[in-house]
Amino acid sequence: MKQLERDVVIVGAGPSGLTAAWELSRAGLSVAVLEARDRVGGRTWTDTVDGAVLEIGGQWVSPDQTALKDLLTELGLETYERYRDGDSVYIAADGTRTRYTGDMFPVSADTEAEMNRLIELLDRLAAEAGPETPWTHPEARVLDTISFHHWLREQSSDEEACNNIGLFIAGGMLTKPAHAFSALQAVLMAASAGSFSNLVDENFILDKRVVGGMQQVSERLAGRLGDDVVLSSPVRTLRWYGGSNDDGTTDGGHVTAVSDTVTVKARHAIMAVPPNLYSRVSYEPPLPRRQHQMHQHQSLGLVIKVHAVYATPFWRADGLSGTGFSASSIVQEVYDNTNHEDSRGTLVGFISDEKADAMFRLDPAERQRTILESIAGFLGPQARTPEVYYESDWGSEEWTRGAYATSYDLGGLHRYGPDQLTPVGPIHWSCSDLAAEGYQHVEGAIRMGQATARNILSLTPAEGA
Repeated sequence: MKQLERDVVIVGAGPSGLTAAWELSRAGLSVAVLEARDRVGGRTWTDTVDGAVLEIGGQWVSPDQTALKDLLTELGLETYERYRDGDSVYIAADGTRTRYTGDMFPVSADTEAEMNRLIELLDRLAAEAGPETPWTHPEARVLDTISFHHWLREQSSDEEACNNIGLFIAGGMLTKPAHAFSALQAVLMAASAGSFSNLVDENFILDKRVVGGMQQVSERLAGRLGDDVVLSSPVRTLRWYGGSNDDGTTDGGHVTAVSDTVTVKARHAIMAVPPNLYSRVSYEPPLPRRQHQMHQHQSLGLVIKVHAVYATPFWRADGLSGTGFSASSIVQEVYDNTNHEDSRGTLVGFISDEKADAMFRLDPAERQRTILESIAGFLGPQARTPEVYYESDWGSEEWTRGAYATSYDLGGLHRYGPDQLTPVGPIHWSCSDLAAEGYQHVEGAIRMGQATARNILSLTPAEGA
């Protein structure tokens, strides 16, 4: 097995790990990035399926994502606006289909008033809590020990309003049922995007895309690092030391990462994978008790991202933007996802949590028929017959096992959040799942990579720096 010595070994070649590696490398530290997959990019993946270029993973850029936008500029990548001209479609719980324009769903005046009141309440809580330390909010424990589903119904008796507001966090972001995570976790999700109002504005949160695909961020960073990125090399063991010496002094320790193809001895390790994968590595000695407990309270959600490619974007001729919402339909969200300067039209739809469970119980042909029928409910019968159909299923992907990011179970955020970034000896944690601003987005992954690199540089300055 190949033996390497580096200042820092990074486990995971997604945007966070590669950002950290590049920041450390250009500051003068030596790095090695070990990736289990045969590609870089982590939960970003731009692939060609049956001749169609699809964004299998994360893809959008919003106006507030300054770290991502700065990196795109540095890497020479361009963006373009998501198509949004025309009417959107809303399907109510009774199946009524309504075309509309503007930000608010076409609901009754009473339901609209309740939705606006809930949005204002969540905006206030998000502003008070902030994304950095929401567990310090005076009501943190109360908010963290009640599910978002039940908290909403404590605030309002309007079921349609509660379901619609819940959609933006549960199905739209955490991809878990609203009864499975806390109100505090929902507040963090809103705070990480600047406000809950930003989350409900699809023209903000889904503003632009990268020409050629988001995976290029990782590919271009990896290109700069060259042979220091090792693919198809899952890390099996981290042997680490950090603490007091016999003479009473302390040091930062050291770590040895043992992968399938390479062993790296380093002064620091960065675990740049989602927390649900931490346990895939054996630690010698074992991690402290609190780390073990914390990681058992973090889990990924489940979502099917459906791609349907057509000869033309037919919905535009009907004056539709391609955007649709419904808290009650199988497909809860649908958008025009047509590639830059592509003559064909692409739709992307999302089925999350319990609805995804139901779809996976069907055989593939029946699942495809059911999902396309749901999309047709928004955009018309032509949606039933795409030229290319593909389902992104990150839940069955060996080195991810869910989407989009981990969140805590009830009570977990205020209990463990203060410790989630605490290094263990020479081992540091860096991923979008642990971010403040940009939580569970590429933005958060980049911010975490930059912050982790700064922390290590403060502990281990480069020689001659």
